[in-house]
Amino acid sequence: MKNTLFVLILVALVVNCSPEPKGYEINGSIIGEMEDGAQAFLRKTNDVGRFINVDTTSVVNGVYTFSGNQEEAEIHYIFFDNLRGNIPFVLENGNIEIKAQRDSLGYSQVKGTFQNELFSDFLDGSRNMAYKARGMTADMRKASAEMDTVQMNSLRQEYSELQEEARDFELNYVRENPKAIISALIIQKAQQQQLLPESEIKSLYDSLSPEIQNSKIGKKIKEKIDKGEKVTVGAKAPNFSAPTPTGEELALNDVLGKVTLVDFWAAWCRPCRAENPNIVRVYNKYKEQGLSILGVSLDRKAEDWKKAITDDGLEWNHVSNVDYFDEIAELYNVDAIPASFLLDENGVIIAKNLRGPDLENRIAELFK
Repeated sequence: MKNTLFVLILVALVVNCSPEPKGYEINGSIIGEMEDGAQAFLRKTNDVGRFINVDTTSVVNGVYTFSGNQEEAEIHYIFFDNLRGNIPFVLENGNIEIKAQRDSLGYSQVKGTFQNELFSDFLDGSRNMAYKARGMTADMRKASAEMDTVQMNSLRQEYSELQEEARDFELNYVRENPKAIISALIIQKAQQQQLLPESEIKSLYDSLSPEIQNSKIGKKIKEKIDKGEKVTVGAKAPNFSAPTPTGEELALNDVLGKVTLVDFWAAWCRPCRAENPNIVRVYNKYKEQGLSILGVSLDRKAEDWKKAITDDGLEWNHVSNVDYFDEIAELYNVDAIPASFLLDENGVIIAKNLRGPDLENRIAELFK
């Protein structure tokens, strides 16, 4: 189940917000018993999502401060000795005030700068829906324990409606806040998780202010949009080659059929493995009519890749560089799997990311 209800704070985010940096000062206070001299840590995430330390200070009488210069606004976090959780906020030049309860750091109040005001508005809306979701989840557990199928069905419908509400909240936030860095992060999440059509991603990006478009995160979104246009429906699928499980080099152009499915997957990818039985069934049904499949594995270990092919009965062509999201994935703008491209006999992309009944229905149309 795709999660659109929770706070988007796990990716470092950089935006040019002030042409003349004047430095920042963070004045924080924390309510609740804290030992004088306890450490407070200012941290951010690196390119692989791991926290790295930026600065350290001490908490005295429940108060702490950080100061410095931040040329570009960026999501940061404050951690404390022996406390669970952290305080997310936007580190940007200016005076930032943070008020927190020691037992609920994630619900801290952050004020004082433009981006933090916008970020706080987003968090308020997200927390409201997360609260509703927790209540529904508790009700579902109770209904399940009582084997109340009528109540379970009703709650599933309510939960689905809440997911739609959350999706609309995020999209409306982007449209209403073109100058917010969180808007860029919402777009990036939707782009990476393939939650929206590429045309809608581009439309949302175009709605951002020039400052946000020219930020680091904005440039990453635009780069992915540009890459996606090279493998959009109607474009000629780029040729590539890679080793087969037995070590021979095999190219896409060598295996084109009347219809060809290029399937990006991996042994470690649970959704991919769950979809494999459907692909097997479709392949067995249409292979004699000219359906060809080229599996492109993004595994890191050859033995895992080969075992999954055998275990899942994938009796079609396979290639892999056994190098995770490698140059082939980059060529096809793939940064999440499963991902697939359906090609016609000339290698032109005619559909993308079809799964389940949608895949079979489209292939059935092509073989009429």
